[in-house]
Amino acid sequence: MKSQSKFHHVALVGKYQSTISGPAGAHSRQALEDIANCILDLGCDVTLEADTASNMGMSAYATLTLDEIGKQCDLCLVVGGDGTMLSVCRQLAPHKVPLIGINQGRLGFITDIPFEQYKSVLGLMLRGSYEEDQRSLIQGRVMRDGDCVFSALAMNDVVVNRGASSGMVELRVEIDGRFVANQRADGLIIASPTGSTAYSLSAGGPLLHPAIDGWVIVPIAPHTLSNRPIVLTSAGEIAVEIVAGRDASASFDTQSLASLMHGDRIVVTRSQHKVTFLHPKGWSYFDTLRQKMHWNEGVV
Repeated sequence: MKSQSKFHHVALVGKYQSTISGPAGAHSRQALEDIANCILDLGCDVTLEADTASNMGMSAYATLTLDEIGKQCDLCLVVGGDGTMLSVCRQLAPHKVPLIGINQGRLGFITDIPFEQYKSVLGLMLRGSYEEDQRSLIQGRVMRDGDCVFSALAMNDVVVNRGASSGMVELRVEIDGRFVANQRADGLIIASPTGSTAYSLSAGGPLLHPAIDGWVIVPIAPHTLSNRPIVLTSAGEIAVEIVAGRDASASFDTQSLASLMHGDRIVVTRSQHKVTFLHPKGWSYFDTLRQKMHWNEGVV
């Protein structure tokens, strides 16, 4: 069959052990089968991510690891929630593989195509009718006595947290080597514009449009109420040093954790890698905000 698609080799990644609610009413395996058949009908080769195939018991398709997908595929479809997408996009970002998100979770800020609508939009997108949306990643490192002891990419945020059973932590914050403040708080969030709708928002941070080349620093339950969120350019370097407090940790998109000691420095810079999301034609960031945050409900 002659391909009707702009893309030739499409990878499919699924959310394991999940059930689709609402009109679809089907198990995740059937959902992936339906989407795979839709892609095949357009003349594309379909490959399943290896863990997806194993967990779903799907043996009819070729499989690749995420690293192999990055090297061999020219598009990746992620079926799940934002957490699934966060894990996938960090691993595929160095390969510059564009991503489409089909929402099988709850919020869906970056997996923004509702499952029940994929049939009406996916064919058009694969034929080239889509909006392209590039997002920057954060590079985080934990420095101890001058050595890097942990390193990870983050799409949403880097969070320094106090221990579960301990009191506040004291943190020294520097920007581009200049001292900013010592903060006593439950923790500190450094969020990208993508992450401004996640933990940062819950802690009182502002919404940042994804086109803004910046970050937001948000204290978590600060001891001093004048410690407020601040928006910064992402071109600089942010360093957070653990001054006092027990059992502190650093998390990267809540999926990578590092235990911290006094004197450790969490150094955050803009990654050289970006993620490219593809959205249906006519997609608007403000439409997503309005739908997901229930703005204007009840307004006629």
